[in-house]
Amino acid sequence: MSETERARPLLLSSEERAYEETEKVHIVGVDEEDGADYDDSELGNSPPFSWKKLWLFTGPGFLMSIAFLDPGNLESDLQAGAIAGYSLIWLLMWATAIGLLIQLLSARLGVATGRHLAELCREEYPTWARMVLWIMAEIALIGADIQEVIGSAIAIKILSNGLVPLWAGVVITALDCFIFLFLENYGIRKLEAVFAVLIATMALAFAWMFGQTKPSGTELLVGALVPKLSSRTIKQAVGIVGCIIMPHNVFLHSALVQSRKVDPKKRFRVREALKYYSIESTGALAVSFIINVFVTTVFAKAFYGTDIADTIGLANAGQYLQDKYGGGFFPILYIWAIGVLAAGQSSTITGTYAGQFIMGGFLNLKMKKWVRALITRSCAIVPTMIVALVFDSSDSMLDELNEWLNVLQSVQIPFAVIPLLCLVSNEQIMGSFKIQPLVQTISWIVAALVIAINGYLMVDFFSKAATSVVLLVPVIIFAVAYVVFVLYLISRGLTYTPWQLVSSQKVTQRDDE
Repeated sequence: MSETERARPLLLSSEERAYEETEKVHIVGVDEEDGADYDDSELGNSPPFSWKKLWLFTGPGFLMSIAFLDPGNLESDLQAGAIAGYSLIWLLMWATAIGLLIQLLSARLGVATGRHLAELCREEYPTWARMVLWIMAEIALIGADIQEVIGSAIAIKILSNGLVPLWAGVVITALDCFIFLFLENYGIRKLEAVFAVLIATMALAFAWMFGQTKPSGTELLVGALVPKLSSRTIKQAVGIVGCIIMPHNVFLHSALVQSRKVDPKKRFRVREALKYYSIESTGALAVSFIINVFVTTVFAKAFYGTDIADTIGLANAGQYLQDKYGGGFFPILYIWAIGVLAAGQSSTITGTYAGQFIMGGFLNLKMKKWVRALITRSCAIVPTMIVALVFDSSDSMLDELNEWLNVLQSVQIPFAVIPLLCLVSNEQIMGSFKIQPLVQTISWIVAALVIAINGYLMVDFFSKAATSVVLLVPVIIFAVAYVVFVLYLISRGLTYTPWQLVSSQKVTQRDDE
């Protein structure tokens, strides 16, 4: 071991990368003819479709899809069902489609460049801007993690018949960091298999509830095909869209796709990877949509039009179901808790994963993974523990906190989506894989729509919260700074020059002088 390595035992010597070459799943040569020659031109041919290759590419999309099934999304689903009935299923479907578009662009960026979004942001933006982006990404991650860990803690409390308090459930959930580190040592495919089991657990639990409550198939179909929105359900509609795009998930997917060995210099390999990732991500989000529909329709059937519809949240939902449908051999309260626990545990682990990539990418920390994971988990668990201790005795306070956390996610969305769209639209970065003008137009329209919807949520929320001049002034200052920074991010995309290149040019000019 060198003197440098002994002096810095927690650091690595090479530049930060999502995965080391030895960690990647090798695809090349699978189901291909020996000596086959593929055209590497822009319109050239790729290897033929292979189910075996699709299986090997399957994994990153399902890890990404867990953000569509976290406890925050489940709470949005149950509230939409209880208050709006079946009428917002169409919006859930289109919101999932919007999420799919954003995630496919994230995967495209990662495959075509061999770098993930946080790394590219580090190179594209000046120090002050990338530090703001990093802080915003970390805040979004901590906010999401609070929802996910609290969701797990609520499930543990239910399954223990109240013997395990909320704060103890938080401690138990925090230990998933070490489970994650243990599993990662055995390879990415083992970790993906664990997530597959957790998703299957959610699917089975909520499908069982669907079968027990027997929602109306006709109303479900009408709700999916006929757009309907009223003033009473606008808050739930905004919540559905706001929960679908999670800022940390955009960063995560661009890194996850690099777990497969793909040479970005060979265009036919990139085309092949994008094809399989598109199929896999679409299938993964189709599964997540079905699970979300299960939850929405169960609560639509059980509580739509009742006096308690407005009071149902994640913490008390199971008890309300139990009161309505009783016990039985498999009490619905515990089935609900098992589904929520699987959602919370899986999403907290992916949150830890995302935190590693965000921190390592933005800061170029050449740090061992277990150290980064420990730092990421600590940053999220400390505020979560405070929340658990303060809000343990009040379900209504937990629901109010969840509203604040949803607003927090809404605030962060532009800081992930705008850099992504700017990067995937740029030929200097993407080469021939930059998105075409039509896709660019659609993507920007979709992004503007999502940002506008979440902007409505923020304005509505802060207009109610800012009840005095003392509170109104900082809100206005924050709003102005927020809009200015968003416009700056857009302008950087229109006038792209890598910041590192600008810096090197300035150094050269000084040397010449």
